[in-house]
Amino acid sequence: MQQNKDNFSAVILAAGMGKRMKSDNAKVLHEVLGIPMISYILRTADSVFGDNIILVVGYQADEVKKKVSEQYNVIFAFQKEQRGTGHAVLCALPQLPENTTDVIILCGDVPLLTSGTLRKMIKCHKEKNYDLSVLSVKVDNPEGYGRLIFDNKSNLCGIVEEADANAQQKKRKIVNAGIYCVKADLLKYLLPKIKSDNAQGEQYITDIVELAYQTKKAVGAVTCCEYDEVMGVNSQHDLLKVEKKLMDKI
Repeated sequence: MQQNKDNFSAVILAAGMGKRMKSDNAKVLHEVLGIPMISYILRTADSVFGDNIILVVGYQADEVKKKVSEQYNVIFAFQKEQRGTGHAVLCALPQLPENTTDVIILCGDVPLLTSGTLRKMIKCHKEKNYDLSVLSVKVDNPEGYGRLIFDNKSNLCGIVEEADANAQQKKRKIVNAGIYCVKADLLKYLLPKIKSDNAQGEQYITDIVELAYQTKKAVGAVTCCEYDEVMGVNSQHDLLKVEKKLMDKI
């Protein structure tokens, strides 16, 4: 997988406070079995992308950078204002290594994600020659997740967030896992076009799917993992669930 390390870069989003964690600590510094949450995704990314990792920090940036630098050699990008995931990735663009051909976008709060899933996603992205790939997963209870929208030819044409979804869209069980693989040039073209006219007033990274579809790019959904792997930690309850999953594996 040396080719991936050379040409693919990872952007990991870790700037948020995580208000639902009911804590003053940065979300990604909350510990899972005694280890900061961010360390799990960094270990996974490191095994696939080597030093081509950009970590977007914001809230308690110095504390996050200090903890991360104890173990990993990453490039830091700073998001001064938390204006959404699309804006966070935009903050990372100037830090991308020059040799980057494709970018994997990850979140810092998915500690169960495996390197095997990332490699499968990259393999599918390359074999199908997608310009943009979205990792998807089927769940019985999709509440809270962005729903994947397909056109009448079964082409992925957009993602709608829970807060913006209508009743019919909320019934869909194929959801966005929050992980994207995008050709670097396309990402640089699309990000400035993201608007914030939504319920949260934020720039969603999910909007690049519809934008890419509208510009006739090859956009695809890739399903290569179980729900547990992309389970995000948004509360203390989620933290306990993830810890239990890890304990079961051990």
